[in-house]
Formats: sequence, structure tokens, C-alpha cells
Amino acid sequence: MVEKVFLPNQKVLDFPITALRFDDQIQTIMKWASNRESKTVCIANVHMLMEAHWNPEFASVLKNADLVTPDGMPLVWMMRKMGARYQDRVAGMDVFLALCQLAQKQSLSVFFVGSQAEILSRMRKRLEKEFPVLRVAAMEPLPFRPMTETEDEALIQKINSSGAGIVLVSLGCPKQENWMAQHKDKIQAVMIGVGGVFPVYAGIQKRAPRVIRDLGLEWLYRWIQEPRRLWGRYATTIPPFMWLATKQLLSTNRLERSS
Repeated sequence: MVEKVFLPNQKVLDFPITALRFDDQIQTIMKWASNRESKTVCIANVHMLMEAHWNPEFASVLKNADLVTPDGMPLVWMMRKMGARYQDRVAGMDVFLALCQLAQKQSLSVFFVGSQAEILSRMRKRLEKEFPVLRVAAMEPLPFRPMTETEDEALIQKINSSGAGIVLVSLGCPKQENWMAQHKDKIQAVMIGVGGVFPVYAGIQKRAPRVIRDLGLEWLYRWIQEPRRLWGRYATTIPPFMWLATKQLLSTNRLERSS
């Protein structure tokens, strides 16, 4: 088993978010991938942190991940306030595109897990246009029901025998993070949970324009696209996150003043 590397981090709501610039996080992933190290990468936003805050089992998954990127702008702003002054956003779609670009250059094979067959088919067509020499090991949609032990073993074997260094996982949070944690040291590749990136890349959903992303309003853009599905999630995660984040910042300021 490869020894765990401790990367610099900032605690946001008691969860360690990797405090490295975008390019450094991508280079770290690529280094692991070229060595086919079994690693887990969580791409964190407010929803993920609140899931971890409420669920001790999931909190353990997040704390044991090898790298946790700050996807949501509120996390980036928190990290900057806490001392990581030059922290930039490390978002799922940007990670996806950067890894495809570098994997193509370095002849590194990529395996895609999750989502639906139609979405994967559309993705493949776009990948062939944008990354014509990218080595796609395979694209495997997973059943909605839990996989049997035999099916799971077959998938592990397929990924490992494919020689893929990167496994992009799209099962939604917290399902994909739990799946990656369960497959740590079984799958010899870097597993990265990319959430809703697959349908966006496939052209089924639209990504928010950059100005909206930079303002931290991507959640609003997504909510307008899928109001029914996302209303409950946002109503139950955004207000408590704001409360807890404010409490953390006030507590940090008090400590700094008293020291």
C-alpha cells in the first residue's frame, strides 16, 4: 500500500480542503495517475460539506480522501479568509477538461464510471472531437440498484486490467464518494468523483457562464434549470452552511485578536 501523502489544507467546517492552486492539484492527480496509485479525490461544494456535517460516516469518507478540491466559491472564499490567500476554484468541469487534456498528452488511459448509457454515448462523441487521441479505456454505466459482489468484482477487474490511471466517477454525492472509499486499494487508479459533470459535458445540461460562476451564483443558475430537484437540497444546505461558516470565521477572528 502506498503511503498517504499529506497535502496542505484549510479546515472548512472542520473538513480539510486541499489548499493548493488549480494547476498544483491537477499535477498531483496526474503524478498519482501515471504511477497508477489507488487514490480518492472528492470535489467539494456546500452540499458535500453539509452532508458530511450531518453524517459521521460520510464525514469519515471526506476526511480520509487523498485530495479534496474546493469546487464551490463559498469554500474558496472561506479558505482565503482563513489564510490560503491565493486559493482558486478547483471545479469539477475544469478538473475533467484539464485531466482529459493532460491524459491525452501523456498517453494515459481514462475510465468513465456511472451515469447513463445515452449520456456516455454523447460524451464519447464530444471527446472524440475535442480530445481525438485520448485513450478511453471504457465507459460503464452502473445499475441504480446495488451491484452484486460478482458484478463489483468484474468491474474492479475490468478497470485494473484496462491499465487506466484515472477513473472518473459520476454517481452523485454522497454515492460516488462512498463508492470510491469502498474501492480504495482495490482499484489501482486515481478515482475522482465528478458529480454532474457528465450530463453537462454531454450537452444535456448547461454550465453557468463564467461571470455567474465567479460571483458564486452557479447554484442559482442550476436551480433555475432544475427547480424541483434542487429546491429541497438548497433550502436545507445553504442557510445552515452560512450560519456555520459565519460562526467559524467569528471564532477564528476572536482567537487571532486574543493571541
